[in-house]
Amino acid sequence: MGTLSSELGPLVERTNGQPRVYADANIPTGVVAYMRATLGWDVLFVLEHDDLRRARDIEHYRLARQLGRTLVTLDHDYLDDRGFPPDEGAGVMVLSAPDERWLRRLLKKMDRDLFRAEGARPLPLERRKVEWHIGGMHDNDVDAGC
Repeated sequence: MGTLSSELGPLVERTNGQPRVYADANIPTGVVAYMRATLGWDVLFVLEHDDLRRARDIEHYRLARQLGRTLVTLDHDYLDDRGFPPDEGAGVMVLSAPDERWLRRLLKKMDRDLFRAEGARPLPLERRKVEWHIGGMHDNDVDAGC
């Protein structure tokens, strides 16, 4: 048996255009279920993997890149470019919302505006970090309010 990366890597080619995300441990389980069932995303949820539950943030960041997945998190630490260089990432979406209902709303907009937009790339945020909250998305010159 290999590492998680070597075991899951070959599965990357088998997905059929579904958005591929890496949900870290602070994403609520109900929100992960929404991503999968309602939005149809291919979600790797760290709490479902014993070897990832206690991994450091930098390990999650690197593994998301290795697996070709956009990292979705509530952890604002990922916005620190010194600790998490954008050029080394597959893209990070930092969400801020008061509850799961609002998180689902943000994710629905993310699905429409990033993952399923005309001409969307498999990793729409590659080498970028975006903070998305109820008022909108902040990434230099991008604004997409909810």
